[in-house]
Amino acid sequence: MDAQRLKASFAQVAEKGDAVALFFYSDLFVRNPHLRDMFPIGMSGQRDKLLRALGHIVSQVDDLSNLVPFLQQLGRDHRRFGIVAEHYPHVGASLLATLRHFSGPAWSDDIESDWNAAYSLVAKVMLEAADENALSSPAWWNGQVVAVERRRFDISVLRIQPDRPLPYAPGQSVALEVPSRLRHWRYYSMANAPRPDHTVDFHVRLVDGGPVSPVLVRVTQAGDRVRMGAPIGTLTLDDASPRDVLLVAGSTGLAPLKAILEQISGRAVPPRVHLFFGARSRDGLYDLEDLAKLADGFPWLTVVPAVSDEPGGHGFSSLLQSGDDGIEHGNLSDVVARRGPWDGHDAYVCGPSVMVGHTVEQLTRLGVPRDRIRLETFADAQR
Repeated sequence: MDAQRLKASFAQVAEKGDAVALFFYSDLFVRNPHLRDMFPIGMSGQRDKLLRALGHIVSQVDDLSNLVPFLQQLGRDHRRFGIVAEHYPHVGASLLATLRHFSGPAWSDDIESDWNAAYSLVAKVMLEAADENALSSPAWWNGQVVAVERRRFDISVLRIQPDRPLPYAPGQSVALEVPSRLRHWRYYSMANAPRPDHTVDFHVRLVDGGPVSPVLVRVTQAGDRVRMGAPIGTLTLDDASPRDVLLVAGSTGLAPLKAILEQISGRAVPPRVHLFFGARSRDGLYDLEDLAKLADGFPWLTVVPAVSDEPGGHGFSSLLQSGDDGIEHGNLSDVVARRGPWDGHDAYVCGPSVMVGHTVEQLTRLGVPRDRIRLETFADAQR
């Protein structure tokens, strides 16, 4: 398998954009009509995921140390869709047909051999990971909503009781599916460390046009049912580190960082923790009251709220622990930068992709090594 030839082949095909995924799924369903019911009715999001996954795989085809863990997680994750070994050859045949179609005269026996070898590797790693995972974990967990708090018109906090313990680390996420949006799975982070009663909290923000978030925010009630996939993610606490901790959360990016904060609070001697919580406007600071109570109870915790689209002087200082100046104003990354230095800290950043990118830039400029910054961004995962 020639990695560079494979990358060049995919680059040529990827130029055709959404037509590639549209052709692939059309071919797959024409050849295998029985597979159509495994996918959502609306396929636009699924087509985007296909191209992103293919691009990621091809970009790392010559870096197996990074590619294999990604494929293993992909294999485990596909269990919740009901994907089994017999489906992989069907997918491979349609993938080859798609690549051949969009490559035109550039297609050759050598390129076909490269793609066959690459897909064989992908299928092997994914299947082995799925089979191993099936020995110890269900394909999904059934859950019941036990509480709903609507913090504002577009943000709700849900508490869900899984039908069995959900083994996760604070900072991780699971995919959620609701009965009215079957086969539409969207990722949300647990907002608490594991509890004795196994309940988990989710902070959900409504995304316009999304198939899942409007249901969770506006319609879901106590007693409703959901399904949850297996926990994933690497935004987890470095328990071996002796350094102080910086947490930077934009909007509902607070959820995984609040779980990490709860984990830290269980230490015999917690480190100093600074939590920056940002939103566009003050009513977007939907969890500030609870954070203020935590800061009041934990002398090692400093909470700094910030808003980017309002002038100063809104009087939040009474909600904050003694010594803080109150609400900060400006882009969250700039607020974090001016409250530094942070070069002696481990940093955890979660929120919208632009905010995360700017924060990482500021922290590296201020001397925080990149390998001490763990991050997660929002994209279509939470629609």
